[in-house]
Order: sequence, then C-alpha cells, then structure tokens
Amino acid sequence: MSETVRMVCPVGRKHVELWSGCLLVAAAAAIAIAAGGHWAAVAPALVLAACGVALAVHGRLIKAPVLEVADGEFHYTRGRYTVSVPFHSIGSYHVLPGRIRSLALYDTAGRPKRFPSLQKRRTARTHLPLTGITRPARVEAFMAAAGIPPRERALPS
Repeated sequence: MSETVRMVCPVGRKHVELWSGCLLVAAAAAIAIAAGGHWAAVAPALVLAACGVALAVHGRLIKAPVLEVADGEFHYTRGRYTVSVPFHSIGSYHVLPGRIRSLALYDTAGRPKRFPSLQKRRTARTHLPLTGITRPARVEAFMAAAGIPPRERALPS
C-alpha cells in the first residue's frame, strides 16, 4: 500500500473541557463587571476564572488517538504512545464494544496481537483504546480503506 490512510478519533471530553473553561472565564468576567469592582464579588470571580483557565488548559492537553496506514505499516498514536505493526502481519480486526471503544488486531493465523500497556500497569494488552464517541462504522470504513478485513469475514468457517 503506497498511499496513506488516516483517521483521527473524535474526543468529546476535549471539546467539552475547552468550551466549559471558556464559559467559566466569560462568566467570571461578567460577574466582576456587574459587581462594579466590589471585592466580595471580584474574589469569587477570580477563583472562577482560574478554574476556567485550568479546565481549558487541561482540555487542550488531551490527545486524540490516531490510526494510520502508511508505507506498509499500521500506526496507532495516542500522545507519546505509538504502536507500529507491519501491514502484512495483520490478518483481521475487531472493534470491541463498550463505553470506551477499542480496536483489536489479529495476525494472519487469527491470534490476537499484543501491545505494550498505555499506563505501564500491565505487561501487554490485546487491544488499542479509541474514544467512547468513535463510531464503529467509521472504524470499519477506515479499515476497509486500508484493506484489512473484519474478524468475522477473515476466519475460515
């Protein structure tokens, strides 16, 4: 495969934290202006503004998972965590359901591939975490564009 196929998973929490932080800062400014500079209203407004800035900065730091197939390799990136798998060694995939969706990759014999843990809590994991609002249909479309069949169609009956 010579062309690059890329998918960035949506991160709802990132957008919620960014917008909530901006709204808190705007509310703090409105409270401080409406109070006319009285210290009893300005002090809580400063605390509210500090919380809004902290929330917006935290939202900005959240990294979205990225799936990419390029130059004969499958890449998964989430922040500093990166997994690269040779494309020819991937036989199939499966999107695991649940609150946080995950992507499981299988080799050509049908055995699950093992990846290092994200948080160093386990020695290995068999799935790559996506986000909760990632639609399985979108992942299936990405994998179809990359040329990787789903597990149900890849295994012999």
